[in-house]
Amino acid sequence: MNDACITFSNLTLGYDSHPAVHHLDGVVEKGTLLAIVGGNGSGKSTLMKGIIGMLRPLGGACTVAPDARIAYLPQQSELDRSFPAQVRDLVSLGLWPKRGLLGRHGAQDRETVLNALRAVGLDGFKRRPIDTLSGGQLQRVLFARVLVQDAELILLDEPFNAIDAKTVTDLVALIKHWHGEGRTVLVVVHDLDLVRENFPQALLLARRLIAWGAARDTLTPENLLRARRLHEAWDENAPWCAPGDDVHDGVCVGRQEAVQ
Repeated sequence: MNDACITFSNLTLGYDSHPAVHHLDGVVEKGTLLAIVGGNGSGKSTLMKGIIGMLRPLGGACTVAPDARIAYLPQQSELDRSFPAQVRDLVSLGLWPKRGLLGRHGAQDRETVLNALRAVGLDGFKRRPIDTLSGGQLQRVLFARVLVQDAELILLDEPFNAIDAKTVTDLVALIKHWHGEGRTVLVVVHDLDLVRENFPQALLLARRLIAWGAARDTLTPENLLRARRLHEAWDENAPWCAPGDDVHDGVCVGRQEAVQ
């Protein structure tokens, strides 16, 4: 499929042979703006890591279009803010796919970094140590790093957590700008009202796919209740279910196979 950016083919992802995302099928078309939603532990961050190849599938496959450069923004909690670096250093890391980790940055690269900081409202911050930034300022810096990567596929894991409302508004506007440029953008989001107001599509996870489509059709009370019940009933120690097995209230009731 020429318009496919990401293809999930019976994808199962997990840790220590226990699935965190269970038998996912579907296609994310190029140019899609998609919110990934679900409760804590529903597999959202795991799915992101599967897309970028940090996690190998327990089963099935995740295929990314070969011409799609990827920019991945993990949760802030995964960043060591004590590292002695300035804002410009952190943003410049977005240039490594083009320059290499040890590549020299020229005048054009430095201007690219400054333009990215202006775009996120941080003009004049280039020499600020990252450990002096507020949560909202740090997230703006991380978005600037994504900007300089100039990627076709952008993955953002919970970018709106613990930041002020003004920053949320500004970052949503930037995400919409990327979408308008034809980039494919996947965002893990907890605020369902934010999704309904700003995201055309949503994928609802509860370890298994609950619904996927237009955001307002996906985030119905019925689907959200089903996701909550499935999540609450999930058994962390249950064996892996093979494709075709029935799952009732989060428990595999058909043939069960342990992952080899």
